Amino acid sequence: MESQALERGPLLKTAEPSSAQGSTTGGFSPTRLARMHDTLRRHVDRGRLPGLVALISRRGAEHVDAIGTLAFDRTAPMRRDTIFRLASVTKPITAVAAMILVEECKLRLDDPVDDFLPELANRKVLRTINSELDDTVPAKRPITLRDLLTFRSGYGEVAFLAPTCPLQRALIEARLPLSAWMFPGTPDEFMQCLSRLPLANQPGERWLYHMSAEILGVLIARVSGMPLSAFMREHIFEPLGMSDTGFTVPEAQIDRVATCYQTDFSSGEITVLEEARSDLLARPCVFESGAGDQLVSTADDLLAFGRMMLNRGVYGRTRILSRLSVELMTTDQLTPEQKAASPFFEDFWDARGWGLGLSIVTRRDDVPGVPGRFGWDGAFSTSLYVDPREDMVGVLMAQCRPGALRLPPVVLDFWMSAYQAIDD
Repeated sequence: MESQALERGPLLKTAEPSSAQGSTTGGFSPTRLARMHDTLRRHVDRGRLPGLVALISRRGAEHVDAIGTLAFDRTAPMRRDTIFRLASVTKPITAVAAMILVEECKLRLDDPVDDFLPELANRKVLRTINSELDDTVPAKRPITLRDLLTFRSGYGEVAFLAPTCPLQRALIEARLPLSAWMFPGTPDEFMQCLSRLPLANQPGERWLYHMSAEILGVLIARVSGMPLSAFMREHIFEPLGMSDTGFTVPEAQIDRVATCYQTDFSSGEITVLEEARSDLLARPCVFESGAGDQLVSTADDLLAFGRMMLNRGVYGRTRILSRLSVELMTTDQLTPEQKAASPFFEDFWDARGWGLGLSIVTRRDDVPGVPGRFGWDGAFSTSLYVDPREDMVGVLMAQCRPGALRLPPVVLDFWMSAYQAIDD
């Protein structure tokens, strides 16, 4: 299907009609797909974001909807090939890169990472989360690759635990937490900053968001002997045909990049996120983050990645990971005790678990909440999930950071709309 603006409504690429009355290939209802278009269109019409691209694939059918424009002040329409910053949707991709090294026996899940990340050797741990930085005890054991993949390294977003504690203040000063967004230095400087700070908790004790994926990106680069971008390109992007995915954008393609916005937490005002200006993507990326600072992609590139995961590591004739590795990645790795000690979004752990670099639905509590569904969301209203039970992959691409620490309404409405469109 050619890339185009879909202002007249959604397109559906089909093969043979489904046996279900009123359905198309893939078991989607055309009437309900039109409802999905109208729902997403309302978010654009209300000025919450200038545009979006939504793509769902099920049983051989692809439905794509490109709505609105690339920016509030641009007339160029959203297209299927528009380029977006992925934000934290990067994390599952980084986890796949790490598991490739595991399968090559260059890393082992339960070996310490000290040999490659000496900055993390002989860690000190805060006695309590509110302790001063020098009030520490020795780490009981080294940090392992499994700790990084399951976000139990002891590093992470301590703002969910104690937003005013000394460690959080030190993280902000060093430009390390998620709230600071892009780290300004090199990977080596990033690790040096971390080495000067204690762990928030003992390795393996508690899930803490984000920071472990940043460390994981540095680890992959050091183990492979090449930049993170080069490793991902060689082992993931090129085999999957993800030609528009990377940490930089060619100058000739910058016009395809959607403008990135942010919503003020108090006023609700939407403004351009200056740190994410499109022109910055043409410059060399100093810190290639495994957690999602600058990786960009398109809806179709993410669909290829999602299909590979849906097919248990295979895409076309190419195997990226073994079936067993994908099954491990998509199995909940956290104990009830670890979830209880790991505050995140309200009620998050009631129906969710965490595998290796991604989230997994563990209990049916919503229409899209199909047990076994896995993936992750990004801070700029990007979202990728794979549903093995429904044989479905969904991708939402938008570029506006919400004004509260919760999933944006457009993400919630996209997934509800995608699942209500199933008609079999």
